[in-house]
Amino acid sequence: MCATPIGNLGDMTNRVIETLRSADLIAAEDTRNSRKLLEIFQIHTPMTSYHEHNQTEKGRRLIGQLLDGKNIALITDAGTPAISDPGEDLVSLCRENDIPVTSLPGAAACITALTLSGLPTGRFCFEGFLPANKKERSRILEELRQESRTMILYEAPHHLQKTLADLQEALGERRVAVCRELTKKFETVMPTTLREAALFYETQEPRGEYVLVVEGKSFREKRREEIAAWEGMTVARHLGYYEAQGLDRKAAMKQVAKDRGTAKREIYAAIQNQK
Repeated sequence: MCATPIGNLGDMTNRVIETLRSADLIAAEDTRNSRKLLEIFQIHTPMTSYHEHNQTEKGRRLIGQLLDGKNIALITDAGTPAISDPGEDLVSLCRENDIPVTSLPGAAACITALTLSGLPTGRFCFEGFLPANKKERSRILEELRQESRTMILYEAPHHLQKTLADLQEALGERRVAVCRELTKKFETVMPTTLREAALFYETQEPRGEYVLVVEGKSFREKRREEIAAWEGMTVARHLGYYEAQGLDRKAAMKQVAKDRGTAKREIYAAIQNQK
């Protein structure tokens, strides 16, 4: 798997160039797009297409060639193969057939955007493109609402406004870095909030490919929601919730007090009053 530039041609590594030149075959997501890149670096290796519309049939054929002893290089339109493209399926097929696979590192839009965002990088998750299916999209957004890690998403310009609106509705007022045209001449990184970003693109036409880096749910926000949920429940019911899970009365009271941010004696008093 050979990473190719996401914009700036200077990000093409010498190792990738030499590998593409020495391979028996290059499998490319879009051969027309990749041919331009290969010509720039004077790479004349035969090429075949491998993309989401032919991955099943072509995958089997590529595996057959690999089993016959050929060396095949996989490239995507831009960036690292197997990130939001069918390369992951080809790698899986190789593993199933005991075919050695290696990855030549290079550009990846998700990591480039994360490091530019100014948001926490210690823990993050990559979501790629949100599903187009309404039901599946809602399910993913609900999962993301509880996500405490920094989130990275890809989006095309013609879907950006809807995605920003959906994220704001699901997540509320979170910080976001809107990154576009990374490593290219008009690279921009806009640190803002989901609400402000949605308002901005109501009047500005989105152009270029976007990466959204979104702040995860903070501990304080999670804690406020947890407390609000418990406060809507009677102390007796709250206590019963933990006792039903096997905790004894003392341990259950301790956990209820912790959930509600109060002293255990106040929980005891509340139970007595309810009696």
